[in-house]
Amino acid sequence: MVTGDASFIKKINKSLIISKIIEHGMISRADLAKITGLNKATISVQAAELLADELIIESQQEHKNLGRRPIMLSLNHQAGFALGIDLDKKNITFTLSDLNGHPVSIDVMEIQTSDYTDILDLLINQIEIYQERSSNTRYGLVGAVVGIHGIVNNDEMIYFVPYHKWHNKNLKEDLQNVTGINIYVENNANLCSVAERVYKHHQSENLLSVSLYSGIGLGIMVKGELLKGYHGYAGEIGHMIVVPDGEPCGCGNLGCWEQYASEYSFVTHLSAKKNNTLLTYSDISKWLLEAEPLTCMQMEHYIKHLSIGLNNIINLYNPEILVLNSELLRLYPNALKEIKAHITSTVGHYSELLISEFGKKACSMGACALAIKNFLDISDLRLTDSEGQREA
Repeated sequence: MVTGDASFIKKINKSLIISKIIEHGMISRADLAKITGLNKATISVQAAELLADELIIESQQEHKNLGRRPIMLSLNHQAGFALGIDLDKKNITFTLSDLNGHPVSIDVMEIQTSDYTDILDLLINQIEIYQERSSNTRYGLVGAVVGIHGIVNNDEMIYFVPYHKWHNKNLKEDLQNVTGINIYVENNANLCSVAERVYKHHQSENLLSVSLYSGIGLGIMVKGELLKGYHGYAGEIGHMIVVPDGEPCGCGNLGCWEQYASEYSFVTHLSAKKNNTLLTYSDISKWLLEAEPLTCMQMEHYIKHLSIGLNNIINLYNPEILVLNSELLRLYPNALKEIKAHITSTVGHYSELLISEFGKKACSMGACALAIKNFLDISDLRLTDSEGQREA
């Protein structure tokens, strides 16, 4: 017979109830009992505690039938705020969200340095600003998650950030010691996959998100949880060799996938062909629409090498949903059609191949979602993006 500590069972029940309230947006106690399988007494006690903690609120639902209007429960999304931070090459994006994961502010700061101490000070200053901004709520700033474009281990230590040349940095501890709030550090590709699962693909049991920006990263979600590997380094798919003895990579190998299929590689090669180092997404979009020969040739080359890596990923993981996070692919109307034309193996199988709707917002959105998930201590968080926002 399976037994459990009463407080542990209570914690599990609380987590289940909160997750279902968030998932449904607004729900009655009776419906909660039906959905969760918990008895009405348990629902009543848990709801009373959550109301006392100001994590949920009550409201009466409008209806035309005679009789008493049902009292509905919903998350008190203004009880606190979550901070998602995307620490990229040349800028840092700060997204402050309510507890429903809806952004209330997005700020982008350009950085001119790779010095760890300077960037640490900048992060501390900004976090303290958001702490002050959130101080009039019950729980204030409930946590901050920093997305790192590099390798992060299972202890949230930064092992290596290629662009900034950081090795073995304990950013989590350095930030927590000063700010006093819960800080989490995670790989950016992992956070992109969290965003896809939490905000869009709630039912997916096997989701992969490939981020194609300065490098290439893979976020792997299995049954709603990140698959991170023994040390936490799983997903460094950009360093899969696709061209033996090919172009040199910063990792020390030759012919890594990200040298051919990252957005950085596309822009670098196109810039060289056009003798123009100041290319923008607008330039590329315009040339693609005009079918400018050099740009189209480079895109054909890019799609070919991108598809080689995607074929390998599909054969390795057999994903249900494979999401490509790329501003470049969003600009190119034929992107999915041409990629799928290269993925025709009778061995590789997947259910859906999509281009992310979130683009560069995905990392900080996933960071906010992870901060909320950790604060509420729930295993299955299902939010809506701002366009699909529910009324509370």
